[in-house]
Amino acid sequence: MNTEVMLNYLAELSANNNREWYHAHKKENKEATACFEALVQELIYGIGAFDQSVLNNIPKELTFKLVRDTRFSRDKSPYNPAFRAHISSKGKLPIPVGYYIMIKPDGGTFLGGGLFADMFTEATAMVRDYIAARPDEWNGIISDAEFKRYFTVKGTALKNVPAGYDKAHPQAEYLKYKSWYLEYFMTDGEVCDGDGFLKKAVEIFKVMKPFNDFLNKALKNFKMPAR
Repeated sequence: MNTEVMLNYLAELSANNNREWYHAHKKENKEATACFEALVQELIYGIGAFDQSVLNNIPKELTFKLVRDTRFSRDKSPYNPAFRAHISSKGKLPIPVGYYIMIKPDGGTFLGGGLFADMFTEATAMVRDYIAARPDEWNGIISDAEFKRYFTVKGTALKNVPAGYDKAHPQAEYLKYKSWYLEYFMTDGEVCDGDGFLKKAVEIFKVMKPFNDFLNKALKNFKMPAR
């Protein structure tokens, strides 16, 4: 798999982030996009070996557009020079949580998992309650040696434990969080080794699975707000 095609195209787009260049290089866009979708398909197969819930997905339906919404942003660059996809049992919706990949040049590539979105207050409360009720299970996941080899739990957090929760709770630090997610960054050199990158990504996502499973059990009855 020629993953270098993706990085080369994104690097050029980053250096020429304008509509004229973008439309003049549709052929390169098509080739790089096809490569990314092929990578996502292989990831679906690889993840499916230990998480069959993702096997019903179609790669094209899991990816995010390069075009940016600049209406409320100071940065008016029309494109986000990164290929992104979220692989979960229900596609690319943020919940249920799944396996996130972003390909971005200059060391911006990372593999992610967990709950990135902190705007869903109901989801935040559900996870907090679940952690509060199962501190040992949570600790077992994040203290696992293989997990710690790759990850540190990240997320936006409050300064203090929110009202209604025990400040002396053994997982009090994580009860402050509004989101709980993981990131594992990879170099451009690692990405360019197509087969090696794919193998490593599947390995990382497998280690991530118990963390995702815990959050998805917490979010079992969550319903995405109607648009």
